[in-house]
Amino acid sequence: MTAGTPLPFVARVWGRDTLDVLEFEAVLERVATHAAGAAAAARIKARRPHTDPSHITDELADVSQAAALVRGGEGLSIPAAPDATAVLARLRLEGGVMEPGDLVVVRRLCRAAGTTLAELRRVAEAAPRLRSLIVSVPAATITRRLERVVDDDGRLLDTASPALAAARKAVHQARGRLIGKLETVLRGIDGDGAVTVRGGRYVIPVRRDQRQRPPGIIHDESASQGTLYIEPTAAIELGNALREAEVAEERAVLEVLRELTDLLRPDVELFTAALEMCIAADELQARAAYAADVDGHCPAVDRTGHITIQGGRHPLLLNGADPVVPFSLALEASEHTVVVSGPNTGGKTVLLKAVGLIAAMAQSGLIPPVGPGTRLPVFRQCFADIGDHQSIAANLSTFSAHLFALRHILEQADERTLVLIDEMGSGTDPTEGAALAAAALSALTRRGATTIATTHLGALKELPERIPQVVNASLEFDPESLEPTYRFRKGIPGRSYGLAIGRRLGLDAAVLAEAEAGLPEVGRALETLLASVELRERAVRNQEQRLSDGAQDLERRGAKLQRRETEFDGRAAALEAREREAEREGRTRAKAYLLAARQRVEEALGLARGAADAEAARQARRLVEEGVQAQADALASTVGGHDAEEPSDAPVALGRRVRLSSGLEGTIVEQRGDGRWVVAAGAVQTAVRQRDIVGVLADKPRRAPAEVTVAPAPARLEVDLRGLTGDEAEAATLAAIDHAVLAGQPYLRIIHGMGTGVVRARVRQVLEHDTRVDGFAHARPQEGGTGVTIVEFRS
Repeated sequence: MTAGTPLPFVARVWGRDTLDVLEFEAVLERVATHAAGAAAAARIKARRPHTDPSHITDELADVSQAAALVRGGEGLSIPAAPDATAVLARLRLEGGVMEPGDLVVVRRLCRAAGTTLAELRRVAEAAPRLRSLIVSVPAATITRRLERVVDDDGRLLDTASPALAAARKAVHQARGRLIGKLETVLRGIDGDGAVTVRGGRYVIPVRRDQRQRPPGIIHDESASQGTLYIEPTAAIELGNALREAEVAEERAVLEVLRELTDLLRPDVELFTAALEMCIAADELQARAAYAADVDGHCPAVDRTGHITIQGGRHPLLLNGADPVVPFSLALEASEHTVVVSGPNTGGKTVLLKAVGLIAAMAQSGLIPPVGPGTRLPVFRQCFADIGDHQSIAANLSTFSAHLFALRHILEQADERTLVLIDEMGSGTDPTEGAALAAAALSALTRRGATTIATTHLGALKELPERIPQVVNASLEFDPESLEPTYRFRKGIPGRSYGLAIGRRLGLDAAVLAEAEAGLPEVGRALETLLASVELRERAVRNQEQRLSDGAQDLERRGAKLQRRETEFDGRAAALEAREREAEREGRTRAKAYLLAARQRVEEALGLARGAADAEAARQARRLVEEGVQAQADALASTVGGHDAEEPSDAPVALGRRVRLSSGLEGTIVEQRGDGRWVVAAGAVQTAVRQRDIVGVLADKPRRAPAEVTVAPAPARLEVDLRGLTGDEAEAATLAAIDHAVLAGQPYLRIIHGMGTGVVRARVRQVLEHDTRVDGFAHARPQEGGTGVTIVEFRS
């Protein structure tokens, strides 16, 4: 091969050759399918690895925020931007006039820019990095003007200008007159054709042998020459008039186009920026959609030069029929070279390309299919010697081609270089090939290049013993099924499985035994050791799987118990709610019973008033009222006393005031032999268990809902309700009426104030329904006016 001959098989410096070997353009094609417009897709396909760490970090951060929106269902919805580059270039030319089709493109650009701007503003808070894409867009008035001028097919509308509308009307009328005249002439000669156009003029078909052929201008003849197309003399003036109208229409069209061009030209830079925003947003949402589609996580840029790939997958194997087994590759600070060994079809070449593609994608601003925790250095250059590079034209054998590639790699590799070499040392004598490969890997390791090489040579598996910066690795192979599992294992070299595969394929046992005996002792010992390591590793993995399955089973059981506990809690809450509802219903019924009893008492007292013994009737009335009051106090304690007092720390004992789980409050009057406490609440006594007592109340009198004060005058009773709520005022009014009736007072003075009128309304409501009240009215102005109500009782 002569000097200077290009080496298309050598991939170097992230050039086209490198990316071709890695099939990078196929990856870009997949990403580009997520773009809405052709311009954004083309920009994605043109992406290439960048070498500025800050630029790469910013690009990946933008995509990461946009991808988070996609995963959350709030991704950008960017319309396709039109190809407006050429149109905008013509708009920049002074004196130029845009065509109607150009106006359609500009109108589509305005619409796309408006939608894109709205989308970017919508997600600006959740993805603040996307704010950098926002630019000013053309005013909405321009869009509306364009919509009045041109339709989607590029035809100027009559609404573009009054002059254009008038010109088109004139053309329509002139054409109608001309066609009418031609049809009249055609009927006069008994012609069987129709009016048509030839050479831009309206004509009628006339047979060449027609005797009554009208005079006029012959513009054309048929293919058979049997028909002439004539513009009759009688229609020439009308044809000229039509042509003049059409010329006037063309002038009106040109005037509209010139006016719009002059209107749009000052904003050409605004249109250009809007177009760039649309394309950039479309491209970004396409990269974000791809990242979400492959479940890719944003890798961090490692400025120390060490590579860590978690959950990596080959981009071109995704979405296929077979599942892709992810791999993890992490090199320590002191590790630079990885020697991957193992049988054929084990996925070694796929691993090499996957590593190269992941690095290329990240440096091109694309989130690759990797998991969280991935850290990638920025490689200034990459060399990939992968595949068979035999070249008949260049007179190169496979081995020679590999040597040329290796020479170029060794000439240029440094600490910021990624080197990917497949089947290193193959194609020649195994001993020489292994020695040459070992020397090349040693040189690359000393330079600090990140190198991943695959090999079948057993001698290279011993290289980590001599060079600490070199580590072994393999892709797991199932020894029982003799099928690859594609699980990457760092630190363990792979077996070749050549004899095992031969045995599986049915080779003669004697031949296999002789081959096994011919293996070097060191090779047999290494294979035995690797087999033992594989067995132990598989046993450990199986044990871990069993433990994981057990843990998952425990987790499922725990979740099931948690669901049951939640269900039981829900049922308990429902039962408690039902209990409270039943208690409220019971209280309501008790109150109804109490009111009915009060009514019956009133009826009995009415009968007693006519009795001879008035003192006996009064005593009976007092006893009944005292019983009613006791029931009312018990009911009030049950219904409204929960917030009056806080429980104390005193123990449960005789004489203590307690609160029950039912809400009832009372005093303990007895402890029965069965351990239950007897609690008296007014005239009601109930036996409860210890657990039903939810609190011991402090030994102090409870505040009554309202304080009833008796005036010094023996014939006057007052109650002051000011400052009370409506419910408190109602209870206090009932209590005051009870006390006044028991005391035999003829009236009651209720002070409720004028305020909002709520307390006064509740007082009147009580008085209107109490049969003991004979009447009520506001006090005289000097005695309180509307702030006081005087109640008179039945005698």
